Amino acid sequence: MRFTELPTPCFLVDENRLVQNLAVLRDVADRTGAKILLAQKAFSMFSAYPLLREYLAGTTASGLFEARLGREEFGGETHVYSPAYAEGEFQELLQYADHIVFNSFHQWKAYGNLARAAGKSCGLRLNPECSTQPAAHAMYDPCGPTSRLGVTLENFQPELLDGIEGFHFHTLCEQNADDLVRTVEAFEERFGKYMEGMKWLNLGGGHHITRDDYDVETLVQCVNRLRKKYGVQIYLEPGEAVVLNAGWLISTVLEVMHNHAEIAILDTSAACHMPDVLEMPYRPPVWRSGEPGKKAFTYLLTGRSCLAGDVIGEYSFDNTLRPGDQVVFEDMALYTMVKTNTFNGVPLPLIAMRRADGTDEVIRMFDYADFKGRLS
Repeated sequence: MRFTELPTPCFLVDENRLVQNLAVLRDVADRTGAKILLAQKAFSMFSAYPLLREYLAGTTASGLFEARLGREEFGGETHVYSPAYAEGEFQELLQYADHIVFNSFHQWKAYGNLARAAGKSCGLRLNPECSTQPAAHAMYDPCGPTSRLGVTLENFQPELLDGIEGFHFHTLCEQNADDLVRTVEAFEERFGKYMEGMKWLNLGGGHHITRDDYDVETLVQCVNRLRKKYGVQIYLEPGEAVVLNAGWLISTVLEVMHNHAEIAILDTSAACHMPDVLEMPYRPPVWRSGEPGKKAFTYLLTGRSCLAGDVIGEYSFDNTLRPGDQVVFEDMALYTMVKTNTFNGVPLPLIAMRRADGTDEVIRMFDYADFKGRLS
């Protein structure tokens, strides 16, 4: 069975699944008064922004280009945080941002007056030093012992808070509400006494709110308690939760060979199209597959680049894989399109939307000009 008749490789985002996630997020916002923002670092498919803006309050950005994209294509509130702002970009950034979060008091002293003069709401990112990440994901832990992300209590300078309207912390990655509760406790223990007079508190991203086993009730209780205790606007900025399980990366088998194992070479690439497979690393789910040996035929799925390590993983299938067969990677809307590259001249996957009526619509196709245009 072919998953789509579109050319591959292809990112395909499902409109109906997006709406299911967005409905959950809007329910949380309605029950708590929190404003929920799209973290564009996870998903920047701006053709979907008209749908997303029906449910979300705005976007968050990690720098100038994301901020501009959010302002121009999404609207609503545009929040920006960067570990360090570039002097040559900051003036332009002021054209797009509503909230600007600073990573240190040094950055606040350098740019705070400019931001305030432009009428921006300024905040400070704090590091509550509460690690909730498993050891295997140390690179994703903003609270690690040498983290550059946010101000620790040791480096906190309360005498410089004049003009700061809110605090921000982001410590989670694909986690449940119990880890948020632990983090909030650590935040309040270290910084709670400085909340007086603040206008907002941003709880960051990494909340897997739309996952089946996510404890929404605990999240709601936590947000409502903070809002009541401090009298502030609460923000949440999920990325993955917005598009969780709402997209696929569809590939085609180009070749099957044997070298101590059955190996299928695909027209996609871990290195070029889903680099988190190599960076985290992790094993992405594949439609109608099983663990190695569970089904009749096991294959090592690999990419088409010349990198020896362009390997996705071992999967088993009910039938043999042959050139021309489609292999469908699931949960591929998040941290994929935003991270693709053209290493080795591997073409970028086209981007498509599966509309509510089940039809597949091509949104963007890429060609040689996209490869050449990034080079000199």
